[in-house]
Amino acid sequence: MPRPDTTRVWLPLLAFQPFCGKLRWVNLGWITTFFRSRYLLAIAGGLLLSAAFPSPSVAGMAWIAPALMVAAALGGTPAGTFRIGYIGALAHYLSMLYWLLLIPYRWHGLPLAPALGWLALSAFLSLFPAFWVWLTVGVSTSSEKVSMGAATPIVSEAYLATLARTWLGRTFWALSGAASWVAWEMVLARIFGGFPWGFLGASQFRLVPLIQIASFTGIYGVSFLVIWFSLSLLSAGLMVLRRPTARSVWVAELFLPVLVIAVLFSWGLRKTSREPAPARSIKALLIQPSIPQTLIWDSGKDAERFRELVQLSERAVTNEHAALMIWPESALPKMLRYDQETFDAITGLARRHRLWLIVGSDDAEPRRNPRNPDDADYFNSSFLVSPDGEVVKRYAKRNLVIFGEYIPLMQWLPLLKYFTPIQGGFTPGSAPVRFQLRDLGIQTAVLICYEDTFPQLARTDVNPETDFLVNITNDGWFGEGAAQWQQATSALFRTVENHLPLVRCSNNGLTCWIDATGRLRQVFHDNRGTIYGPGYLAVDIPVRVRGEKHSLTFYTKHGDWFGWGCVAISVCLLLRRWPRWPGRRRPKQSPGAEVP
Repeated sequence: MPRPDTTRVWLPLLAFQPFCGKLRWVNLGWITTFFRSRYLLAIAGGLLLSAAFPSPSVAGMAWIAPALMVAAALGGTPAGTFRIGYIGALAHYLSMLYWLLLIPYRWHGLPLAPALGWLALSAFLSLFPAFWVWLTVGVSTSSEKVSMGAATPIVSEAYLATLARTWLGRTFWALSGAASWVAWEMVLARIFGGFPWGFLGASQFRLVPLIQIASFTGIYGVSFLVIWFSLSLLSAGLMVLRRPTARSVWVAELFLPVLVIAVLFSWGLRKTSREPAPARSIKALLIQPSIPQTLIWDSGKDAERFRELVQLSERAVTNEHAALMIWPESALPKMLRYDQETFDAITGLARRHRLWLIVGSDDAEPRRNPRNPDDADYFNSSFLVSPDGEVVKRYAKRNLVIFGEYIPLMQWLPLLKYFTPIQGGFTPGSAPVRFQLRDLGIQTAVLICYEDTFPQLARTDVNPETDFLVNITNDGWFGEGAAQWQQATSALFRTVENHLPLVRCSNNGLTCWIDATGRLRQVFHDNRGTIYGPGYLAVDIPVRVRGEKHSLTFYTKHGDWFGWGCVAISVCLLLRRWPRWPGRRRPKQSPGAEVP
């Protein structure tokens, strides 16, 4: 075969196909062997996808990794396509969620529960990208089948034929793939209580101008753009391989997504550069005690760790005159409303320094007409304490962590409690609660723990009088892993969606505040330069002028209209593929008829 003029671009494009032949002029035997395994390419895509998130947070990998996973599956059977997608997704989740292994809970001295939780959660979450790969490949696949070993000098003709012949068809394929990705993120945010962790759009948190689209679409719009570009990039690579002598054949594949991304980036840049200076602000002290999780579970150390927390708070308020102090989730070893010593210490701190306090504490309410008069419902709560020492408001966490705050199926599988660090569980709260700092003319709302990762939850806390959001969390479960950064970068999108600042006070990181455009303004660092140690952070939070109301974003007012639209499109794609499902009979065709 004569050597074509486009040889220089062929080697990079090998990354977009799962197997290759042996080029006559280059010895690529080992590369050929590697790429003949579809699973290895899918695993590479999954690992690159993890690399897009903290840490190492190489955001550009997110624009490439989905294309690799789809490239590995193109042309395969439906069952094989699903398996390839599942293996790639499993590699992604096992590597991204490694911090679950850092949970210091031991079952008879063995780290069995963290390992089982890591494997089970990763195995469950991997079903969703696998389904996406299956559906995306199914939309593009023609009647031509590709064997695992069939290959021309670059890729098999049958493999290249899996892509639509027309530009319009390939554009529809990339857009439908982006819509189906958003659809599974929508489902994941809601199924079994929801786990909206590691959504693709969150990997782009540093591209502040681009993520402004979230004020209309939520985080899902950013995920859509990334997938659209990634699939278009794959389409461009395959078109170059299909027509190697056409120098600019790839331009048409990338022109539309690049144009849309450029327009949105330019719009976001103008929007963020025109942010007005705040009319006024409030100084807040964020206390980070950095209490190890093992110490939280040790009731014998309760008095010592509470005394250290109060001393740290006294030192902070002495050095910084502030109007508000915030303590993280799990800061109090005993219930604020039911332990007199704890109550007196906190209300006394508020009165002495004339400041508002937001503190996290467990709480309980007696059950109505119980068989046992001592029965009660327990809540993971936050409290607002006024400068007069009055407990003004209480908010109970609505989205609980499975196996961390409640145990599912306890009535039928009571043995599950022996594999978790909890013996009972919390009751979820029923409604959002807004905290009014009356003398300051300020209103805020609290999100507890990973509630700040739920787009649909945070928007219910916002009204025209809301000045900022508060997140109190305890990530001490996961040591000094990447969980703190992964949660915070997801929470960052709540600021863009609702155009409000977010203040995060954590037990051991990431304590910070994020402005209304999604910029990380201040981050706490300890004496070692890490985010995990004890200390405090003084921040000035911009708030509205007294009596004024801020305008609500499109997303705050209308919610997940974009996400539900993508769900509807995906349902249509699924129904379109229904005749191809296993077990469904196809109508007989004449030998020369084209198979749809």
